[in-house]
Amino acid sequence: MNKIKIDDLRNVVKEAYEKVKGMQGGKNADYIPFLAKIDPNLFGIAVCLPDGEVIAVGDTDYKFGIESVSKVFTAVLVLKQYGAEEILNKIGADATGLPFNSIMAILLEKDHPSTPLVNAGAITADSMVKPIGDSEGKWSAIIDNMAALSGSELVLLDELYKSETATNFNNRSIAWLLKNYNRIYDDPDMSLDLYTRQCSMGVTAKQLAIAGCTMANDGLNPVTQEQVFDPELAPKITSLVATVGFYEHTGDWLYTSGIPAKSGVGGGVIGIMPGAFGIAAFAPPLDEAGNSVKAQAAIKYITQKLKLNIFRNNTIEIEM
Repeated sequence: MNKIKIDDLRNVVKEAYEKVKGMQGGKNADYIPFLAKIDPNLFGIAVCLPDGEVIAVGDTDYKFGIESVSKVFTAVLVLKQYGAEEILNKIGADATGLPFNSIMAILLEKDHPSTPLVNAGAITADSMVKPIGDSEGKWSAIIDNMAALSGSELVLLDELYKSETATNFNNRSIAWLLKNYNRIYDDPDMSLDLYTRQCSMGVTAKQLAIAGCTMANDGLNPVTQEQVFDPELAPKITSLVATVGFYEHTGDWLYTSGIPAKSGVGGGVIGIMPGAFGIAAFAPPLDEAGNSVKAQAAIKYITQKLKLNIFRNNTIEIEM
């Protein structure tokens, strides 16, 4: 049993912020004009515990583009609607070993898109969201699910949505290539638009931490006390995140941090420590793989300092 005093956790979160806030390196995503303009000095860390307490330091109320972190949310939604077996058959749960927006991955694995946490699989997941053929009904399901996981509503960043829509040429190719291989289950243009919209939602680090804790807490939202999804789905969700959360660098991430986590090019990272907490960090400058430099460093500092690791042979208990 790894017992951690709540005051120690609070102090380590503050330490991580102080140690990492001055870190240099990385740059904002510049292929999406909206993201290129975000203040690169923004930085925040939030940890949510199963009792609903949120430990927060820095810019944790700033609404940034959720981007690829939204893939985890929609993966939860389609797992709820279809069940784990059908998602495995229609999308898959394997890492591609390639960049998140890879077209080559589709060509190499024509039978399914590999995972709902890369662009191809995420667009397929949006195509599967029920009700089929109903764009507004699908969108309502997507944003309601986001709010349920996060404990409060997310907002669409309209400027980001327009910026994404004007530059998503690669994703348009992905959507129609999926159609060519019969791996998209609704209108390709509609599915792509839903994916683009969900990536353009504004979220805070606090909201992501609560969502992470909901996933770590067997689907029970620690703030609202809503049972968002069946506890049986929790290990499936965590395994998807663990397998490909940092794309081609996921193995390195798990090896050094010990926590399943998912990144987005908006600068956010969500982490899931089953049974213990959800964690999120945000800072816009990214490394060459599209992962936030400071967010990675902060989360890694916390897990290493407290000897937290999903692969350790012990149970984590936060002592109040």
